[in-house]
Amino acid sequence: MTQAFDIVVVGAGMVGAALATGLGQNGFRVALVDKQTAPRYDPEAPPDIRVSALSAGSERYLQQLGAWPEIMALRATVYRRLAVWDETRHPLSALIPRKPTEVVFDATLLAASHLGHIVENRITQQALWQCAANQPSVTLMPGTGVTALNNGDDRATVTLENGDTLSCQLVIGADGGQSRLRELAGIGVTRDQYAQQAMVISARYGGPVEDITWQAFHPSGPRAFLPLHSAGPAHPGESWASLVWYDSPEELARLKALDNEALILAIQRGFPDDLPRLTHIDTRASFPIARQHAKHYHNGRVVLVGDAAHTINPLAGQGVNLGFQDAACLQTMIREAHRAGGDLAHPLWLARYEQQRRPANRRMMLAMDAFYHLFSNRIPPVHLLRNLGLGAARALPFARNRVARYAMGIDEELPAMLKQITARLPGLKQL
Repeated sequence: MTQAFDIVVVGAGMVGAALATGLGQNGFRVALVDKQTAPRYDPEAPPDIRVSALSAGSERYLQQLGAWPEIMALRATVYRRLAVWDETRHPLSALIPRKPTEVVFDATLLAASHLGHIVENRITQQALWQCAANQPSVTLMPGTGVTALNNGDDRATVTLENGDTLSCQLVIGADGGQSRLRELAGIGVTRDQYAQQAMVISARYGGPVEDITWQAFHPSGPRAFLPLHSAGPAHPGESWASLVWYDSPEELARLKALDNEALILAIQRGFPDDLPRLTHIDTRASFPIARQHAKHYHNGRVVLVGDAAHTINPLAGQGVNLGFQDAACLQTMIREAHRAGGDLAHPLWLARYEQQRRPANRRMMLAMDAFYHLFSNRIPPVHLLRNLGLGAARALPFARNRVARYAMGIDEELPAMLKQITARLPGLKQL
């Protein structure tokens, strides 16, 4: 059976579901295809191990789509401050105590109510699936993937695992870093694997819900604390948090093999004293991290968004925020193509989308790599340099606030200090 649509979105994760919702609100006939079934939220269940730090810019976009009230009605944790410091142990550390070089980004100094929210991915996805389902012109097709693509001159045809075929003007690949659609469209990528991996841990701690996230930089990689919600009446006086530990694959394999009690002890030793006392570990998982960028964002009637187009070091949790920016930009271009009475896949509009988003995504990739290269080493001069840099950021609130506004999605231009650093990083011109 062949069904006709204006647009087929492959991948109903957070970015794909958001884009399908927005396009449906604009009146386009959209098919939203995903191999997974609809996400399910259980308020009694422990938090999803996958969480994202949604910026103020992403919140505005989700508000426009109608998803933000639903997210807030489920579970979301506001954070108003972000603390960053260097935790490297070296003889030079004795010369520079931590507090003078600790940098705290505070919403009140930005005339903002908060910096963002920590939200479980399945909650954001469920809210967006519901928004997409509420659009009469959007058809959800869960539980089936894509097996073939005919990227024709006049229309594209997508063949699904269940045997159905979908005909459309434009196919949008939102199916993640290992995008099957990108492969079928013949779009290559540049990829660099980092030496580190990341382990994510869902844990409970004693104390109230925090409104601060922090990230301590070690030579082996950063270690971060992301506050979540109260653990509820079943665990009075306790709250949930997501911890992130970057390290070598060998070290993370050792940590993953520990029982919960031993892992708690390892975390309390390996994390700064700022970490609240842990009481329970629920789940843990590790994954490799890589920087990846599609050589082109579009080919024929196929266009890429989100992780299908780019993946970055998850150092500051900016991946999904970049994906939402892609979605908002592409939605605008598709709407303009329709208003002009032309083909939704006309190269003019797809090229404009890439011209806007590739430089912006590259800037964030460069910024994350700047932090990665600056902090992931034990070289004494670099150790001194980064501490002096953090001290300068503490002493120069204007520069510090520019970085915060960029990360929050308020400013689009990379701050000058980061431009100077990224210009000197090796091996990044191919991005």
